[in-house]
Amino acid sequence: MEVFVRTFKTGTETLVAGCDAEIAGRTFQENDLCLEVKEDFYCGECMTLEASGALLVRATILNLVGEKIVGKAIELGLVDPENVLRIGKTVHAQMVRL
Repeated sequence: MEVFVRTFKTGTETLVAGCDAEIAGRTFQENDLCLEVKEDFYCGECMTLEASGALLVRATILNLVGEKIVGKAIELGLVDPENVLRIGKTVHAQMVRL
């Protein structure tokens, strides 16, 4: 299973944006919600789902799209499954570590 992960660093914050590889570039819609999985934001390094875990745990901010990568964040205890948003045929989760 492959995912895309991109890391952005600003001051003391580390934002990790990630998506399942097969949904990169797609748009998902649910009623008035629209989510574009833009390649220039989400598509950094392509890696295995297991390898992405090391980057996810170091993040202070997460922005994730896709069943696999959101599932990995849940598995690692970074995202509460009750706070995952379903938009069309995908899921979206954000996390901010305070």
